[in-house]
This record gives sequence, C-alpha cells and structure tokens, in this order.
Amino acid sequence: MMRRHSLPKFMLVTLVIIVFFVLNLLLGSVQIPLSDVLRILARGDNPHVSPEDWTIWSNIVWSSRVPQALTATVAGAGLAVSGLQMQTVFRNPLAGPSVLGISNGASLGVAFVVLLSGSLGGVALSKMGYVGDVAISVAAVVGALTVMGLILFVSQKVKGNVTLLIIGMMIGYLVTAIVGVLKFFSAEEDIRAYVVWGLGSFARVSGDQMMLFVLLMAVLIPLSMLMAKPMNLLLMGDEYAVNLGLNLKRSRMLVIGCSGVLVAIVTAYCGPVMFIGMAVPHLCRALFRTSDHRLLMPATALTGSALALVCNLIARMPGFEGALPVNSVTALIGAPVIAYVLFKRNSRFSE
Repeated sequence: MMRRHSLPKFMLVTLVIIVFFVLNLLLGSVQIPLSDVLRILARGDNPHVSPEDWTIWSNIVWSSRVPQALTATVAGAGLAVSGLQMQTVFRNPLAGPSVLGISNGASLGVAFVVLLSGSLGGVALSKMGYVGDVAISVAAVVGALTVMGLILFVSQKVKGNVTLLIIGMMIGYLVTAIVGVLKFFSAEEDIRAYVVWGLGSFARVSGDQMMLFVLLMAVLIPLSMLMAKPMNLLLMGDEYAVNLGLNLKRSRMLVIGCSGVLVAIVTAYCGPVMFIGMAVPHLCRALFRTSDHRLLMPATALTGSALALVCNLIARMPGFEGALPVNSVTALIGAPVIAYVLFKRNSRFSE
C-alpha cells in the first residue's frame, strides 16, 4: 500500500512527466505553438496557417515528436526498472541493465547485421530502409536474448553473485573483441552506421514499430512489478530469504530474466542507452527514502520516464541542427548522480 507521505512525490513525478512530454511535442528545430499542437493532435486544422505549413507541422508532430516522446517514456521506465532489479539481485549500487553483458549481446547481433552483411553481401542490411530497421531490431533481440539465456543457464550452475557478475563482464569483453574483428573487415560506411546505432536514440522508432514497442513495454513493465515481494526478500540476504520460504535460485532467475528481457527490447529499438538504469534507482531511493520495492518499482518506472523525456528534450534542444546522441546527455546527468552516491557511501562508512 502506498504511504501517505509518498503520494505527493508520486504526483510531482507524474506532473514532471506530463510537463516534459508536452515540451517534447512543442520544442525543436521548428517552433509550433501549443494551440496548434493541440489542434494537430485532435486532427483539426488552422485556417490562419497555409495548408503547406500545416501539413509540415502535422508530419513533424505525428511522425517525429509523438513517437520520440512515447518511446522515451516507456524506454526510460523499462531501463530504470531493469536497473533496480539488477542492483537488488547483486546488492551492488553500480549494477545496471548492461552489467551481465545483455546489451553487449544486442550490440553483437547488430554488428553481424550492419557489419558482416555488408562485407559478405556487398550491401549492408542497414541501408535497406524499413527492412534494414526490422533486421537490426530482430538481430538485437536475438543477440540479447541469447546472452541472457546463457547467463540464466550459468546462474543455475554457480552460487555466488560475484561469479555471475565476472562471467557477465567476460562475455562483454568477448563481444567487444568479436565486434572489433568485424570492424576491421568492414567498410567505413558500415562502421559509421554501427557507431551511430551505438550512440543511442529515441528517434529510431516510428509507425507500427513504435506501437509494437509501446505495447511490449506496457505488458513487460507491469509484469516486472510482480517481482516486488521476492526482491524485498532478496534484499535482506540469501539466508534470511531462504528461511522465509523463498526459492532463491528460481527467484534470482526470474528477476534476472525480467531485467534481461526489458534491456533486450529497449536496446533493440533504441540502441544501448546508458546511465538511466544505473542512476534512476538511486534518485528514487533518495527521493522516496524507502527500500520497499512495492513502492520503489512504480517510483523508479515513473522517474525513469521523466529523466528519459528530459534527456530527449536536451538532445534535440532548439538551436541544434539535428540531435545530440542520447548517451552523451544521459552521461552528463547520470555520471554526477553515480559519483554522488559513491561519495555519500564512502562518507557514511568513514564516520
């Protein structure tokens, strides 16, 4: 049950989401008045604006800004929830969605599509428009889920979380090595396409892809909330959780599996977006002052959405031609948060 003192904070975060969602629709390289944005969303028209300009504005809102805002909202929520799950399972404040190499697996799948297809077939799938976009998304999901399946298999064989973390790091190094080899034999244009994908973006998803992405996340995020009670027990320690009747191995696999699927889907559609999953859980713990996951899970999802909308707005701030890489913006916000958390922990232990 939601605590009374937390309700105003939930309302505040929700208000921030609404405000920045609207700002994402309003602001950009082309300035569109709020009244006209509302008319466009209502499928109306404005007799004081020329038909040509109105068509352009409608395309900008429906084809670019609405998909970006929706993508940022659900992707931020998914990454934040995934980060919270990883930090709880491994009891590590620096754990994030990419800690087990799942994002690296998605990157490897995309590398095969973007780099290897161009080297073998002469034409990279990334240059084939909609077909190429679908191929990249499918390859990222397959790569991420393959690594996640390997991690889940290994988690049944090893007991310690530290060993599992080390294995995830080794998978990441192995994937980096394979991608490096693929880059060596690839054309410069294919390498550039892969690097651009790796910078992360909420602008790649549109049309039917956007609807499918939002639908998938709308199902996966609430399902992840069902893990709140086992996560509370995991936070107390393995022995205590087992004494309370928790099946430790199964619960750990379920939490890792939920987190991995969220990361796989978001990475497939948006690229490897960094720092949101690592920083947002710390922000929520500081804001809501609780470790109860029944409260933290929805709070983290909402705060992740808000932060992603802020980052997307900064990435395409008026005055810039095009858009900045999302990872550059998330790093500017997330890195100071992580540094503050580490500094605060060290100060507490030194007292």
